[in-house]
Amino acid sequence: MDGGRVPGYDPSVLDTFPNPSPERDYLIEFRCPEFTCVCPKTGQPDFATVTFRYVAAERCVELKSLKLYLWSYRDVGAFHEAVVNRILDDLVALLEPRFLEVAGEFNVRGGIYTRVTARHGSPPS
Repeated sequence: MDGGRVPGYDPSVLDTFPNPSPERDYLIEFRCPEFTCVCPKTGQPDFATVTFRYVAAERCVELKSLKLYLWSYRDVGAFHEAVVNRILDDLVALLEPRFLEVAGEFNVRGGIYTRVTARHGSPPS
């Protein structure tokens, strides 16, 4: 399997709701400590905490749909870098936010912890 691609996940489960205060820049942050996918080389599970920070424009992500989306990665074999960037791309396409940051902090594998952070837009001041 090509570790740069992320097949098998399901972005169609993502849903939104209207931003209750679109005139204001405010930071939304949440953390998902139970993310799993699989190593594309060994097939062994990878565990991570994925943190999201964003400033919504017109839409916010609905959290149950985000949970289902993240669960869809459980059997996906992909490198950490590909997973974090794919999540960012999917959420940017869905939300069109003013700012979005996705950080994946992957548990130790081979004595190495990996943290991958991808951003869209400028962070709020």
